[in-house]
Amino acid sequence: MKMNRLLCTAFNRLTRKYNSYVGTVGHIAPNRLNHRFTTKRPYQKVLTDVTEIRWGSGTKSERAYFTAYIYVYSGEILTWNIDLHPTVEFVTKPLDELLQNRPELNYRMAIHADQCFQYQNYEYVARLKNNRVFQSMSRKATCLDNTMAESIFHIVKVGTVHNNHYQSYDELKSVITNYVYYYNNRRIKTKLAGKTPVQYRNLSDQLAA
Repeated sequence: MKMNRLLCTAFNRLTRKYNSYVGTVGHIAPNRLNHRFTTKRPYQKVLTDVTEIRWGSGTKSERAYFTAYIYVYSGEILTWNIDLHPTVEFVTKPLDELLQNRPELNYRMAIHADQCFQYQNYEYVARLKNNRVFQSMSRKATCLDNTMAESIFHIVKVGTVHNNHYQSYDELKSVITNYVYYYNNRRIKTKLAGKTPVQYRNLSDQLAA
C-alpha cells in the first residue's frame, strides 16, 4: 500500500465507546486480572465486554450491540452475540454457551468484565457462582483494565463497519458472523507463531490430552 501511495483510514476512525454503567445496581467484584492479559493455562482467563456498532447513517435505529467472550490464551472469540438491545439475556446467552462447551478443568476459570449493569445483575452473577467461575471486574470508568477486549472489538469493527454501510440489520449480522469466523480460523497472529486462534487452541488441546 505504501508503494502505491494508498492510505488505510479504517484503523484511524474513532468511535464512541458504549457505556452502560449506571452506578452500583448489583454485585461489584474485585479486579482479579489486574492487567495480566497472559496465561499458560487454557480456559483460565476469559474477557468479555459489550460494544455499540453503528451500521447505517448513524441514526438511533441503526445501532446494534455486539458482545463476546474472548479466550486470553489465544485471543479467540469463543462465543458471541449481536442484538438490537443490550439486555442481560444478551450477555448471558453466549455465557451459557461458553460454560456448556468448556472442557473439564482442575482449576477455576475467571471471567473479567467492566462494571456495566449486565455484569452486576443477579442472573449473570449467579451463573458464574453456580459454575464455580471467578468473577473479575474493571475499576469504575477504567477501560484500560479490559484493554485486550477493547482491542479485539476494534479489529472486528475495522473489518466490518468502518468505512462501510449496510442496508439492514440482517446484512450487518451476516457480515459480523463471517468476520468472526475469519478472525478465529483464517487470521494468523505473529504472537501465536503464525497460527490462527483456533489452530493455537487445538494445538494446546492436543498437548494437554
